[in-house]
Order: sequence, then structure tokens, then C-alpha cells
Amino acid sequence: MTTFYKEHTKVFASVDCIIFGFEDNKLKVLIGRRQMDPGRGEWSLYGGFISADESIDDAASRVLNELTGLCSVYMRQVGAFGRVDRDPGERVISIAYYALINVKDYDDRLRKQYQLEWVDIDNMPPMYSDHREMVLQARHIMQTKIKTEPVSFQLLPSLFTLTQLQRLYEAVNGEEVDKRNFRKRIKDMEFIEKTNLIDKSGSKRGAALYRFNNNMYKEDPNFKL
Repeated sequence: MTTFYKEHTKVFASVDCIIFGFEDNKLKVLIGRRQMDPGRGEWSLYGGFISADESIDDAASRVLNELTGLCSVYMRQVGAFGRVDRDPGERVISIAYYALINVKDYDDRLRKQYQLEWVDIDNMPPMYSDHREMVLQARHIMQTKIKTEPVSFQLLPSLFTLTQLQRLYEAVNGEEVDKRNFRKRIKDMEFIEKTNLIDKSGSKRGAALYRFNNNMYKEDPNFKL
């Protein structure tokens, strides 16, 4: 252990993971009751302190894997949250990350083990400290990215209908879009491929199933939804 920086006040550093999913045409976020003081029992995101031997990205990946059991998940940094009084226990600076997962890929046994719930982002309960602010900031980032990057497909099954894609886009942005114009834009995108498969879960006639072609997307640098 070195003797450097002894004249400076030490602070704690943590990560908080905002995990988004899409279910029942709603954008949802995974939260649970806080299991430690301060704030025990309050709704919060899931996070953890950064170990001395890991980077902040590694810490976020570790926390996400503990929580979901998933690897290679789409995850991006939201930003740092460091209001002086954000944690009544100690001076804690948190770096927030958001991740996008398909709810169907998430082992529900882990959700129950960690006592977590999927909640509609538009109906979140009061949350510990600045966790609600983290979620809303992450959503704002998604609203920007979804227009120029195919991030929405991280939340959908590998095969999806155009209605599912439209409902997801509406859920992220919090507003309805014109069905005819939306489908016209989608059908002009070669990297969204129509398959020969039909989804008949919604009606006898059924709806065509589509899939995302990542290789085709890479050849289309001008994507804009």
C-alpha cells in the first residue's frame, strides 16, 4: 500500500445497472427492494461497489452477470452521479450503466432469488436516492440512439412482427407513431428481413415475422428511423 494522496479525502465508487426489457408492449426496468442500510426496503436499482482490482466496465459486467446470468449483453455507460448528499451513509460516487435484454432470455429463478420486479418505466414507484434520475437519463439516451442505431433489436426476440417493433419504438419514446409511415420506413431498410414464417398468436390470419440482419446493417451507414 502506498502513502500517496493521504492529504485527500477518500470516497467510495460504485456501479448501478439499469436493465431494460420489453414486455406487454411496455418498456420495463428491473428493480428491487434495497437489502442494505441506508435505504433498506426502498425500491432501487441493483449495483455494487467497485473492487480495487477491476475497472468500472468490469464491475458493471460482473454485477450484470450476477443479476441475469447473461454474458455479451448490450450495455453502455449512462454517466457519473456524484451529488454530495446522494448517499446518507458515506460519500459515494456511482457510475450508471444501462443494459438491454430480451425478457424471455432472463432466467426467472434469478429474478426471484434477488427479489426483483419488472416495472413499467412510466409507472415507477419512488426510488432510493437518485436512481429514478438514472433511469430517466438512460431512457433519454435510448431515445436518441434508437433513431440512428439498431438498439431496439436487443429487446426483441430474434423473430418479431412489425407491430412488435412499432410498439417497442413507441414505448421507448413515450408517444404513438403513424403506423403507415412507420412501416414504410421499415420496409425500405434492407437489414430488416421478412421471413416466410407467420405469427398466429394474435389472429387466425397471422402476421409476417421479420428478423434483423446485422451484416446488411453494417453496409447501410445512413440508417435513420
